[in-house]
Amino acid sequence: MFFIRILISLIILISIGDKALGQQNKTLKESTISIVKPAKKEVLEQSKREQLRNKKVVSLFIVLIVILFFLFYLVYQNNKLKQKIKRKDTKQKILLNVINAGIDSQETEQKKIAAFLHDNINSLLSSAGLHLNVFTAKNNIQSEEIQKAKAILSETHDLLRDISHDLVPTLLVRFGLIYALEDLCERNSNSSIHFEFTSSVATDTRYSEKFETKLYFIVSELFNNIIKHSEAQKAQISIHENNNQLIIIIHDNGIGFSAEKLNEIEGFGLNRIRVRIKKLKGSFSIISRADENTGTSIKIKVPIS
Repeated sequence: MFFIRILISLIILISIGDKALGQQNKTLKESTISIVKPAKKEVLEQSKREQLRNKKVVSLFIVLIVILFFLFYLVYQNNKLKQKIKRKDTKQKILLNVINAGIDSQETEQKKIAAFLHDNINSLLSSAGLHLNVFTAKNNIQSEEIQKAKAILSETHDLLRDISHDLVPTLLVRFGLIYALEDLCERNSNSSIHFEFTSSVATDTRYSEKFETKLYFIVSELFNNIIKHSEAQKAQISIHENNNQLIIIIHDNGIGFSAEKLNEIEGFGLNRIRVRIKKLKGSFSIISRADENTGTSIKIKVPIS
């Protein structure tokens, strides 16, 4: 009986212990869940932050790749443009050298022809006329044919002198650029157009032979353009020196032309002038308007050699 009581007591104690242990386990489980829940939430938030950070890193990497690609493209295009400009400059230099060679060759030939005409042909004509005059004087011959022959010889002599002067002006060789340009204004002036000459440079000023020759033919060609195309009644040329540069300004009161159409109307004449001035390391500018009666102004600046 006593044993049964003890057994029942043990069973009751075990059941009570089980309950207490179950309660304790429940309490412990609840506390564990309460601890795990915030930890899990924190882990999730940390994971989200890492994912966001990774996305930002990837986005930044993509942006850097795009920027590097764009910079590479710009560098490529820049190098391509430089090569194109270099090829263009090379072609232009070759063209300028060809034109310069042609101009120099032409000027050299002009000098040779002018010297030949002046020193040989004109001298022979003068000698023939002199002998003819001596012959007719000694023999007292008054013949119409001889008078005509004298007139033909004289006219031929004058024509060859003018041709020689146009090729290489004697005044330019003997007296210099300023004197020759003043004479050029006088020779081109007529009843239709008057060329006025002003200069602050002394008339007897001399420069190098090539410098004077090139500038003389440049101005002469511009004068021809004025006479042929401008329909001007008056033109003037002014010359002065400034900071070791010779400045020539040519202005006319003609019809002018549109600056926008300069490339269309530009012939080999202006190209030759530009090439000559560029070879002298100078500058060349044109101001002209077709719709206004202001004529055309041309300015040439060349370093004095």
